[in-house]
Amino acid sequence: MDLLNGMVVHAKRGAREKYQPVHLFSSIVSTSEPGQVIEKIKPAAVYIADLNRLMGNGSNREILDELRHRYRTMWIALDYGIKSIADIGDIIEIADSIILGTETASLDLISEIASESSSASITIPVTVTVSIDLFNKEVQTSDRRMRIDPLSLITELNSYPIRDIILLELDRVGTGIGVDFDFLARAVECSEHDILCGGGVRSCEDLYKMEDIGVKGVLVATAIHNGTIPVSYLH
Repeated sequence: MDLLNGMVVHAKRGAREKYQPVHLFSSIVSTSEPGQVIEKIKPAAVYIADLNRLMGNGSNREILDELRHRYRTMWIALDYGIKSIADIGDIIEIADSIILGTETASLDLISEIASESSSASITIPVTVTVSIDLFNKEVQTSDRRMRIDPLSLITELNSYPIRDIILLELDRVGTGIGVDFDFLARAVECSEHDILCGGGVRSCEDLYKMEDIGVKGVLVATAIHNGTIPVSYLH
């Protein structure tokens, strides 16, 4: 679920300036108000990206607070555009898992936050997921240390105490063009963490095939809203 200016939007190929309210596209919701979208779909777990934070023009913090208050048992994985460890204190009461995307987080920051979350003192009481943000298989990052082949980055992250890794192929998001199964299989093979997939998922058949090659989770939005994957799969 991508939030922009207080609404759920339909993401497509990472072109955020062109994102439209999701109800204009969806066959299952008639509103783009976040609480009503959640109420209609009733997911057991939700990935939320605060696009305003990622773009550096505000946040959707009040909405996130409300969703956390209303849906205590729903697992929330949140990409809040974390750029420093100080940002964590702002969201630890909202998120069950913090998403650290390569687009905004440096490798040093990923290491620091992951270490804090796994330490004996548990100073950061949430799990950490790294999102390797890709466009045409190139890692989207301002950290030169991560401007490497994505499979090499996955191998680099093997020593980090993180929960899992999302391979988010932005050029496939919202397109329904399918996923790169060969790439995912190689990612699973070289990773010591669970691999999750984001972008291009078309159908239940895609889900079954990813499960067969060892992918442990999938981000789905377009395929839910256009009806090719039943809402019941999210419960």
